[in-house]
Amino acid sequence: MVFYSFLRQTTPNLPSKIYSIRLDHAAPIHRVDACYLSFSIDISLVIGGQWWEGSDSSKRGLGTNRVPPLDLLHPKLSQYVAKLQPAYLRVGGSEADTIHYFCGHDTPNEKEPELSEAIWNRLLTFIEQNQLKFMFTFKYGAFSRSQHGRWNGADSAALLQYTLDRGHQIDVCELGNELNAYWAFHGLRAQPRTKQLVLDYQRFINQVRLISPKSRIAGPGSAFWPYLGETVKPFSNITPMFLEQLSGQLDIVDWHYYPFQSQRSPIRTRTARLKKLLNPKSLQDFEVFSNKLDQYRRIHQPQAELWTGESGSAQCGGQPKLSDRFASCFWWADQLGRGAKLGQKVMIRQSLIGGDYGLIQRESLKPNPDFWVSWLWKELMGQEVYSVSCQSPNLIVYCHGGHKAHRRTLLIINMTNQSQRVRFSEFGVAKRRYEITATNLTSKKILINGVTPKFRRGEVTLKDFPKLAKLDLVAPYSINFWTFSDKPVLKSPTDADITITRDRQTGPDHSATEKREANAAAPSLPI
Repeated sequence: MVFYSFLRQTTPNLPSKIYSIRLDHAAPIHRVDACYLSFSIDISLVIGGQWWEGSDSSKRGLGTNRVPPLDLLHPKLSQYVAKLQPAYLRVGGSEADTIHYFCGHDTPNEKEPELSEAIWNRLLTFIEQNQLKFMFTFKYGAFSRSQHGRWNGADSAALLQYTLDRGHQIDVCELGNELNAYWAFHGLRAQPRTKQLVLDYQRFINQVRLISPKSRIAGPGSAFWPYLGETVKPFSNITPMFLEQLSGQLDIVDWHYYPFQSQRSPIRTRTARLKKLLNPKSLQDFEVFSNKLDQYRRIHQPQAELWTGESGSAQCGGQPKLSDRFASCFWWADQLGRGAKLGQKVMIRQSLIGGDYGLIQRESLKPNPDFWVSWLWKELMGQEVYSVSCQSPNLIVYCHGGHKAHRRTLLIINMTNQSQRVRFSEFGVAKRRYEITATNLTSKKILINGVTPKFRRGEVTLKDFPKLAKLDLVAPYSINFWTFSDKPVLKSPTDADITITRDRQTGPDHSATEKREANAAAPSLPI
């Protein structure tokens, strides 16, 4: 395990080489949604279904332990959400396709999950109280080939209409959870062919446009695996043909991606291990797949935005003793920066709460390390995305505008055990800096500027952390948010600037009034 000091001033053998970090262009290259960093709560937690904590394996894409319904109205949960606003809340997950809506005591099978009217109303209240936007995965539920192309949307239509009648809005609607992976979750015969899926999705689009015209529609939400992408062609590689054949217009082209798989996952192309989490090559598949999807979007659905509709550190609940530790912060900080640089409008984190990959622990309601990365992102990274370059091969850098005019924030990620000296070009005047570190890579607690972040009386602010010395030194194994101001600095006036010379006087004498007016118009000297 790697240990290191936070006292960068006393670090021996400081690097002699200085690397340049440059702002490539003064104008932004992209603009993300105000809700760029968003999050999900899995439908299994909402209703009390099969979940991950305590599970050593998975069954049809689900954990093996049943949990009680989440207390959505717990004040501590709202306390955390307040620090991540504005945001979309996505409610979806594997059980979204087997759930029954508002059945009461008439659930067809006692083992099948139910979304009750009471739970749905609590969910709507939670969304309203926390001023969230709402994305919901409607049930596809076609598990045999005879059903494909004949989707029955009666239940979905009733739920959508019920929500509107109560004065609420589902901002984004999608049909089915990871439809390209039905073969893995529900069996080989459950996998819909693209042609039939397009027919079903077109019915869904027509239904939503008719009942709730203000709602936006996302799809197809395919799962992508590291190395493999959308898996087997043409069996489950549905996105290109789906976008090509769909006659209706999508508002959002979305996809799901986890850079690693947990030990619970039956299919592992990149198992979550500490060494792999700290390998920059593990982060590059996201860019490859994102660029391909964006190409499909531009050709077939150019009016649509590109979203990452679901992402966490490791599939199947996250990796125990790793996804909820400091080491997980690096992929998350990188994917936030990388996604924005690539033009993704929204990044939805799986999950807000629950599982080893949650931002918040389900049972203790304590924040995991990734929560603090998310909080600093929300506080410091604005919507404008800038292109930056760095000479160091060991640093990953991204840049956004701040939330105030003439501000920029540079995100610097150091995934090595070596300090890096840097200098800046074109960013402006250096302001406050925030550095995330930990005593070791598998620590459950992180430090911000050497201090453990805590809520005090339900509040945490940037002022809670001491100022860092501006040493232009990036600490080993650190995630840094360095702020700058490019506001023009007014030149200090000189005596010559304010002297009214006799050559400019219109006569031999000025009246007292004219002299007062002349003095008032002249800039004052700094004290």
